[in-house]
Parts: sequence; structure tokens; C-alpha cells
Amino acid sequence: MNDVNILHIYVDGSCLDNKNVTDKTRAGWGFCVIERDTGLGRGKGELIHESNGEVITNPQDSDFIGAEVGSNNTGELSAIAHSLRWILSNIEKREIIICSDSTYAGNIASGKWKAKANIQLAKLTQNLWKEVEFSNKLWWKHVRAHRGHRWNERADHLAFRAMKKETVLPLQFWKPGTR
Repeated sequence: MNDVNILHIYVDGSCLDNKNVTDKTRAGWGFCVIERDTGLGRGKGELIHESNGEVITNPQDSDFIGAEVGSNNTGELSAIAHSLRWILSNIEKREIIICSDSTYAGNIASGKWKAKANIQLAKLTQNLWKEVEFSNKLWWKHVRAHRGHRWNERADHLAFRAMKKETVLPLQFWKPGTR
């Protein structure tokens, strides 16, 4: 398989203190879309889109997508959901790999595992996954966290900055590992 022709989307979630999380715990999500990536993490490829935001836990908020608490897991699932929404609006008939450092989120999103919490978020993400699969070849792969993989580190930066409510550094001023 020639990964260079596949669209890679790196996703991440961030939660500063991921213990005893509640609906008040701040968490963030981020994703970046890379063309011509080799998948090896050496920074090859071109960033064509990136997005991030806070995990919304208030059902009354118009941006609510089902997260009951703020956590790394809900951040990661939110990143996948938002990336799938982006695909539906922008991409058609492509091979796409969602690259996640969370085995939990990848398996929940793809429907391999059944969620026991944040059911609404899991179902929404699984439904978006199926919708994307209708016109694209879609799968996910695990990437190791915080190991210097340029685009996974970029997704981490996006999620961390959203959680902290801080401005994202422009790509030209950002260095891998900078949160």
C-alpha cells in the first residue's frame, strides 16, 4: 500500500487532569488533515486543514455532540467526530486513515467496541463513520503518543490549546512537542 496517496487525519484529545472527570472538567479536541503523508511521522506531507475546540458537555449548547464529561477519551472521540464531519463536507471517493493515539477511541468510533459511557457521543461518531464509509474507504490506525510523530504532535498541540483556551501556534512557528 502506498500511504502517500491516502489522506491521513491525525486526531487527539486533551484533558489536563484526567482523573475523577465530570461535566465541568475542561477538555479539548484537535485534528489535522495531511496530504501526501508517508505515515512514518517524519513530517512529510502537507497540512491542508486543521481544527480544534473544547469538549462541550452542556446538552443545551448548540455545539453539544454527546460528551457527558470532559476527558481524554471524550476529547479524542470529539476530534474523530469533527474530522468525520469535515470529510463529509470536503472529501469524496478517497482512502482515508484516521490516526489516533487512543485504541479506545479508534475502536469505539469504528464500531469494533461498544461504548459503556458517553453513549450519545459514541453513537454519533459511529453514525458519522458509517456515512463517511459510504463514499470513501475509511479505517483507523494507532500511533504512539508523545513519541515525536510530527502530525500526531500537531493534533496534540491543537487539542491541548483548545482545552487551555489558548491560541494555536501557526505551523511555521510551531515545533513538535510544543503544547
